[in-house]
Amino acid sequence: MKMNKKNQMGRIALFAIALLLGLSGTVFAQQAEAVLDKASQKYKESNGISAVFNLQIRSKANQKAEVIEGSIQMKGDKFTLKTPQSYTWYDGATQWVYMEQTEEVNVSKPEGDELQFTNPAVLLNTYKKGFTAKYKGESTNQSGKKVFDITLVPKNRKSDISKIDLRIDKITNFPASITVTNKNGVSNTILISKLVTGVNQSASVFVFDQRKFPNAEIIDLR
Repeated sequence: MKMNKKNQMGRIALFAIALLLGLSGTVFAQQAEAVLDKASQKYKESNGISAVFNLQIRSKANQKAEVIEGSIQMKGDKFTLKTPQSYTWYDGATQWVYMEQTEEVNVSKPEGDELQFTNPAVLLNTYKKGFTAKYKGESTNQSGKKVFDITLVPKNRKSDISKIDLRIDKITNFPASITVTNKNGVSNTILISKLVTGVNQSASVFVFDQRKFPNAEIIDLR
């Protein structure tokens, strides 16, 4: 299935959030991978996460960022992602993507690589297979806070991603930002503005409810 621009943005948001959520702990030069291991473990222990995020998209042609605000809920291998353009549900097997503009719902069962890039939990558990983590040192971010810098470089040279830059607040040990830079010059920076753990959502939160979208056209791609 060919993804349109809005779906690609949602996929980028999921990718970035997967790496951000739960990233905490002291960082040392030899512990870049250990930090990400803690992210995976913390996510497993979180018993449901709810977060509000801000996604900023820049390109070489347009340095003025396109900003997308949204929210995500995650629990185990399930998630929901909401932006002004779309709403995505995944219950661990089936995925529903509702497009606000067209009132269409694409239903699919993502597998393999597609699943890896749509399910944050899968990304957290498989980053080692696809990236090399490098500790870059300390710096000061735009807010004047001291941060630890970690860069993830794709092991696959054919990857569309050039690098992923993580910035971890030195004081709070929570993520400050993450920037995904593509080989085409487009960069995507995501910031978490609110994060709540222990939400313990019910299974119905991660399933599309047609009663709430009575005019939606269902497109079954399974």
